[in-house]
This record gives sequence, C-alpha cells and structure tokens, in this order.
Amino acid sequence: MSQTLITSRDPKGLHAIGLFEAAYNKSKLDEERAQRLNERGGELQDGIAKLIAKLSQSNQYVSEEVRSNYTYPKEYEGPKPINDQIKAIAKIFDLDPSHTIEFAKTLPELPNGAEGWFAIPSVDALAKKHFPEVTDPIQKYCQAVQIVHTKIADSRSFYNYREGQITPAQLRVHARTAHALDLISETQEASDILIVAAQLGLRHRGKSSRRAREVFVEGEFGLGSLAVGSIVLTHPERLVCWEELDMDCSGDEFSPEADGDFSESPGFGFIGNKVEFGTRLVDGPDVGFGSVSGFLSQEIDP
Repeated sequence: MSQTLITSRDPKGLHAIGLFEAAYNKSKLDEERAQRLNERGGELQDGIAKLIAKLSQSNQYVSEEVRSNYTYPKEYEGPKPINDQIKAIAKIFDLDPSHTIEFAKTLPELPNGAEGWFAIPSVDALAKKHFPEVTDPIQKYCQAVQIVHTKIADSRSFYNYREGQITPAQLRVHARTAHALDLISETQEASDILIVAAQLGLRHRGKSSRRAREVFVEGEFGLGSLAVGSIVLTHPERLVCWEELDMDCSGDEFSPEADGDFSESPGFGFIGNKVEFGTRLVDGPDVGFGSVSGFLSQEIDP
C-alpha cells in the first residue's frame, strides 16, 4: 500500500505537487528567505503533513465526538511478544500455529497509528476445527464469535447482553473490515492464526463508531467482535477496571431488531468485576469508549 498521495483522478499525485509549487511561488521569497526555508525543511514537512491531515479529514458526523481523558488501565503494558500471543491463541482454540510463527519472523514495519502486532484466529480455521458443517460465511463468523465469548466466560467473569442474538440476522462484519481481513489472510497464506497491526481504542476515544469509521486513514479498518474478543483473551489486563477506556468493535454492525437496520455496533467493557459484551448506537459518542482498529501494512496492496 503506497503512502504517497494517490487519487483516482490524479494517480501520480501531480495535482498536489502543483498546489505546493503554486503556494511556494505565491509567497515570493527572496533568496535569503528561501534558503532559511530550505534549512528548516524538516519542520516544513511536518507542518505540511499536519495541514494535509486536517484539510483532508471528513466533517461528516463531526458532532459525534466528545472530549475524553480515559486511557488504558495501568495494568496493561502494551502488546505481548507476538510469539507468545500466537501460542496462546493456538492453545485456546486448538489451532495450528506453525505457519504464523514462521510468518512472524519477517514482520514488516509497523504501520503508522498502530500500537503493535496482535494475533487473532482465522474464522475459516475455527470453522474447520469446531463446526465444519457450516458453510455460510456470515454463520461461520457468528459461531466463531460465540466461541470467543465462551472462552472468555471460561477464563473470567463475563456477561453477554446479547446472549442468543449473535446470529446472521443481527451481526455482520462491516464491508471495509471484511475486505481488509481478506487481504491479510491472502498475504499470510490462509494461516490458522492471523497477525494484525492494531491500536486498542486510544486513537478514537470519544468518537461514535461511525465517526471513527469516517476518519479512518488509508489502510485503517475497524476490528470486530472476534478480533477484539481474542485480544481480550490474550491481554486480559486490558479490561480490569471501570474507569478505563473500553473498546468499541467498529468492524462489526448489529441489528437489534433483526430487521435489516444495523444501527448499533458491539463493544467490550468492564463493570462490577466482570467483562461485559453489549451494543451501542453507531451515532452515540461516549467518553469511556474508543474504537479498536487494525492497519494494513505497506506491503499489502488494498
């Protein structure tokens, strides 16, 4: 995935270059000021990058943001070594870790915005191992999420506000997320366990789920109930106190009435000494929640 400015109308980014040249010429710098600008090229580059980020950000749903100071609990010290995560996922779900451990030896540079690498089970691998009779992709995903919920409940106190409602009529993967995970799976040769670059909510704290989706950068996508639940399993210290930043699963969509209106998104939180799974309106910002997101590496062409 290229990090340069690419648009369908201007594939080489020439329009952006022309805009910069026009602004430079309009400033009418004399030789001395031009030299001073050249000497501060690093500051100029940083300033341009910040301006581009500001001007290119969508204003859609901008009102669905609230200021938040919530952060991760002190017990969470960041992602565990990736090999430890792979082995943990393999043990929890009885999957083959060999291909993933080999892939982990040559991980690319961590994408901008990601906090680290995280291991999650493949939906197809879970289906093949635990419910091979299921062929429908949406049903596979729902049953995979149910297994994750069961594993969390086996490991600690857990309450599911949507018990019995993890069905194809009510839970589905957002299209952007489905596409990104397909690309990751292809790149990692359909391993039982996938490695995903991710951040666990801080980047989008205080934003509604759909506002977070609106401001995702190129290559960024929401993580869903399966991925976030699996990260909770390998990093239980991420959810341990009520005043922490809880986790929106903006990679999933939920229809509370099973009527085709997917107006909510799932999330994991911690209240009363237990992990909870529930859903919230996609247009509802909350100071205590932040959308968890993944990132495609530069080596994956979207």
